[in-house]
Amino acid sequence: MRVLERLGFCIVLYCFAFIHLPLQGKPRQQSTPASQSQDAAHDGQHDFDPLIGHWRYHLKRRLHPLTGSNEWVEYEGTGTCRKIWDGSEIEQASFDGPNAHIEGFVIRLYNPESHQWRLYWTARKSGIFDPPQVGEFKNGRGVFVAQDTINGKTILIRYEWTNLNTESPHFEQSFSDDGGKTWEVNWITDQKRISD
Repeated sequence: MRVLERLGFCIVLYCFAFIHLPLQGKPRQQSTPASQSQDAAHDGQHDFDPLIGHWRYHLKRRLHPLTGSNEWVEYEGTGTCRKIWDGSEIEQASFDGPNAHIEGFVIRLYNPESHQWRLYWTARKSGIFDPPQVGEFKNGRGVFVAQDTINGKTILIRYEWTNLNTESPHFEQSFSDDGGKTWEVNWITDQKRISD
């Protein structure tokens, strides 16, 4: 019986030593969450820098979103994007189309703690900032989402940016009235740089 007690004590002691003492010659590695290593790898405060400058825009807008309508109207416009500080910029633009004129601007603010952007859009006609679109860039695609109310109904609004590092950045706005299961594109903008 004493042999079994000693054997049991030795097994417990061995397990304790194995778990609590680092292996000789190999330093103990601290585990870091995947999100921390990704954040350290990419500081996104310059993600929108390629938009700084003067632009010509071609815009398509769905006239009656979320109604099943496929009626679009096209606009031409110009605008300028300026840096305010690292991780902050403002873009101002105006568009003209059939019997319509749109003026607006967006303020883009980067949060270095969350590594996400907040995009605040307002149009001259409303004079009210929409709820901020929140998101980030991954693999060259920026996705930003907000909840808002359209015609008395709560919906999700998604902004998508692609081709930012080219002379022809592309932007799309989509609405979802089913919690993000399906999306309907209602605003498409293609930009061309104007030499300063």
